[in-house]
Amino acid sequence: MGTDTVILDPAQVAVGDALAALLDRHGRPRKRHRGLYLHGRPGRGKTMMMDRFLADVRSERTRRFHFHSFFAALHAANHELGSIERAVAALLADADLVCFDEFHVNDIGDAMLVTRLLDTLFAQRRTLVVTSNYAPGELLPNPLFHDRFVPTIARILDNLDVVTLDGPLDYRTLGGHGDTGFVAGAYVLDTEFVDRGADGVVIELGNGRMVRALAVDGDAVTFGFTQLCGVPTGAADYLALTRRFRRWTLCAVPPLREVPADWAMRLVNLVDVLYDADIPCTVHAAEPADELTSGVPGVTELARTASRLGQLPRVVCSAHQTP
Repeated sequence: MGTDTVILDPAQVAVGDALAALLDRHGRPRKRHRGLYLHGRPGRGKTMMMDRFLADVRSERTRRFHFHSFFAALHAANHELGSIERAVAALLADADLVCFDEFHVNDIGDAMLVTRLLDTLFAQRRTLVVTSNYAPGELLPNPLFHDRFVPTIARILDNLDVVTLDGPLDYRTLGGHGDTGFVAGAYVLDTEFVDRGADGVVIELGNGRMVRALAVDGDAVTFGFTQLCGVPTGAADYLALTRRFRRWTLCAVPPLREVPADWAMRLVNLVDVLYDADIPCTVHAAEPADELTSGVPGVTELARTASRLGQLPRVVCSAHQTP
């Protein structure tokens, strides 16, 4: 697969073979073929393998999405058009092959929409490839709701071949910091920091909702953790903000075990959105990323967050006060 010189490990080679089997000898997606569900811990190369696969596809009838951005668009299209089927048709057009990166289901409300989405895709016989940090049986892990999602998990297993990519090495820990994109930021370890709780700059989110930034300078924005993640915001809000702000700073991030779980989940979503948009991000935090994200019950996605934050060049600051 692919023509670059990246050396794949044995698990990645096996995944490449499974993905290649989705294409015919001309590089076109096979008609009405079972899709692929690729899962494993962060940093094992799932997104890289999906992107290498798509580079080999000889068809214009493909669509690739980060699941956060697709799901936000699906919500909006469903509201506007009045049905999941019309929303899917509008978003995917004539795509025979659909790829979702970072597929996940954490909320029971979202789970019902995901079920309808998957039922529509399977009924239309579109070939589906997803990457996920979760095996299918681990989706919607909340024990209060998991049983309600089991029939959808069964449909996933009926329609997708499950392949694990979960080698011992997190490739994101190998360094190679860049000077552009997400890793052009920094992870500033503040052993002492003060959040002044300033009134800040009001930023409208729409529908009468707003957040307060500590500072705005052109396309750069600085938020305090409490002001952004301690209020009811979500991935769709962060996606909208990335269209306006292309450089981000997040200040005064405390150990996540010390804040409510929904605050921690918002940080997960925020980092996912900024990472996928490849926007420079500087984070000022109380502890190293692996410690910052440890000991938080009920938020299993934090391993991915720690992996992504771990790619940022680290700066140690003895004292820091947010703007």
